[in-house]
Amino acid sequence: MPSHNPIRVRPFRRPLWASTYLFGLALAGCGGGSDPVATNAPPFDPAEEFPGGATTSSLSSSLAFSRPLANLNLAEADDFFIGNSLFNITWVTAPASVVNRDGLGPLFNARSCSACHTLDGRGRPPIEPDEPLLGLVLKLVQDTVTPAGVSAGDAVYGDQLHPFGVFGVDGESSPSVTYEIIDGVYTDGTPYELRSPIYQSGAPNYGDFEGSIFLAPRVAPAVFGLGLLDTIPEQDVLAWADPNDLNADGIRGRANWVPLIGGGLTLGRYGWKLGQPTLLQQSAAAFRDDIGITSELFPEQNSSAAQGIDEELFSGGDPEIPLDSLDQVDFYMHTLAPPKRRDVSAPNVRRGREQFFSAGCADCHRPTFETGTAGSIVELQQQRIFPYTDLLLHDMGPGLADGRVEHQAGGSDWRTPPLWGIGLLEVVNGHQFLLHDGRARGVAEAILWHAGEGLAARDLFLQLSASERQDLVDFVEDL
Repeated sequence: MPSHNPIRVRPFRRPLWASTYLFGLALAGCGGGSDPVATNAPPFDPAEEFPGGATTSSLSSSLAFSRPLANLNLAEADDFFIGNSLFNITWVTAPASVVNRDGLGPLFNARSCSACHTLDGRGRPPIEPDEPLLGLVLKLVQDTVTPAGVSAGDAVYGDQLHPFGVFGVDGESSPSVTYEIIDGVYTDGTPYELRSPIYQSGAPNYGDFEGSIFLAPRVAPAVFGLGLLDTIPEQDVLAWADPNDLNADGIRGRANWVPLIGGGLTLGRYGWKLGQPTLLQQSAAAFRDDIGITSELFPEQNSSAAQGIDEELFSGGDPEIPLDSLDQVDFYMHTLAPPKRRDVSAPNVRRGREQFFSAGCADCHRPTFETGTAGSIVELQQQRIFPYTDLLLHDMGPGLADGRVEHQAGGSDWRTPPLWGIGLLEVVNGHQFLLHDGRARGVAEAILWHAGEGLAARDLFLQLSASERQDLVDFVEDL
């Protein structure tokens, strides 16, 4: 019978005096300079209706995030749909008669990629009290940093908590989340509520956690449009960075330089802290960490020797997913198209665009890039795109700091997530839970969690009238 030492975490709690003033991250990086009101929106460009340029999908239904690039060569359509099948397939316990589809676990968070990235969209935290965590993982974090430049995990449980195990294997614990309600008031007197999550690990099944361990939640992000982000020239991303705030606007966007498997450092583009350099490496890590599927890139299982699990008994081969299958998933993720905007010319949306720029949100949520000529997928190249991200890290203050270090990303640093497609989350995924842990119930709450480099923008949002706030929200929801 294992001893029980469950973790109950309120990461980096702010002081009580700050409860109605200081907040952490929101859409992760809506900045604000010293005088952001003076920042006027550039002239409206009709091309914004097509965020992915010629790749943009016109679909706005529940399949809006699942369409291939609109300009994809028909000869490549088979590769897209093969990758789609691998992304959606449910992995089973080995040994099984299904070739190259067994090897689940022995510990896991989900049985398929699409279980978390439903319809290629965004995961969410549990809604019901007894609902399992699916679409959200909990990283295990210590205060120490490994020689590889990331926060150390637990000696027994590793760096991620796995609630599920294959038949005959106990999951590591049954974590849960509850919320503390924080009341606030806009400048015009309108009240609002925010949810601050409290995560509990549940009783561990393989002995106590280390005393210094705490929990860092991550919801699964949407996966469309990633190929376009991958094709943005590195120098264009770095040109927006200002790590020393040389222009004194309070915004210090920084690149994250992360290791490639096989050697070398390169620009991080994926993950909530930009901790992964390529879609292939990101996918391979997720297969191993989340589903328990090994590959040539990550050949080790996700259980530890201290747990005493016979990994060979549940092995689906060595590796469990071959490199050519990973390549097909990689192609699929490169060729998922961003959706078209729906009401780009509506008066309220155009007014909201002015508010968005005036508040300084575009200082971090950079509206536009032009993709380069790198890579083998020519359809992604030389496209003018409107993702509303700068692909940089920003210190967003203590309110959402999780303490996890990932190379140059510190405990309160977060990437600026793309905003394209955000208004279709309700249609595709049935919710509007935003931020890295899904605590915000919509765009307005997400903005109200800004602090650090986003505090000026948050304060300006507080000062807007109710109609102005709604216009800004309408603009973001049209992206």
